Amino acid sequence: MILQKPEGAWALYLLAHGAGAGMRHAFLEALSDALAAEGMATLRYEFPYMESRSRRIDSPAVLHARVREAVASAQGQGLPLFAGGKSMGGRMTSQAQALEPLPGIRGIALVGFPLHPAKKPGTARADHLREVRVPMLFVQGTRDELADLSLLRPVLTGLPQTTLHVIEGADHSFRVRKRTDVIAEIASVIASWARPLAR
Repeated sequence: MILQKPEGAWALYLLAHGAGAGMRHAFLEALSDALAAEGMATLRYEFPYMESRSRRIDSPAVLHARVREAVASAQGQGLPLFAGGKSMGGRMTSQAQALEPLPGIRGIALVGFPLHPAKKPGTARADHLREVRVPMLFVQGTRDELADLSLLRPVLTGLPQTTLHVIEGADHSFRVRKRTDVIAEIASVIASWARPLAR
């Protein structure tokens, strides 16, 4: 696990990685740095398959268990807790929360929620979100091939305490043509959403 805790931190965000890249991926490192500039601590962690360098992703039960382990390890920091992550990491966090509330978690921030596989539009992956009882933030790009916004918007409209922030032109990796400040925007959005929930 990697704890990044700026002086005077007002909250801690448990940041899980996506399916194909671990906790040291450049995107997660940059997002952690940007969140630190906003005063938010981050705790990055890895799922067992990534630790063992296996190409086979763990079962949902194993992934959920690791989310719970990370939440338990963060309890001692004495900060308001938020959870989520990039793509699959965020989805596994929300699934774990739906099955049984994660202790102390005040909200879940999902960065690039993978609503469906590429070129296979659908909404089944969002069914569990109805069971999540804490506020949720979705940060999505308009060019994300894993989340057709025309499908995602109606799903989120039917859920309470849900916020959607759309980044124009961003793909699933949040690459945006002719822009370099996307990660700073994501961090600012997460911090602005979390701050009132942390009080």
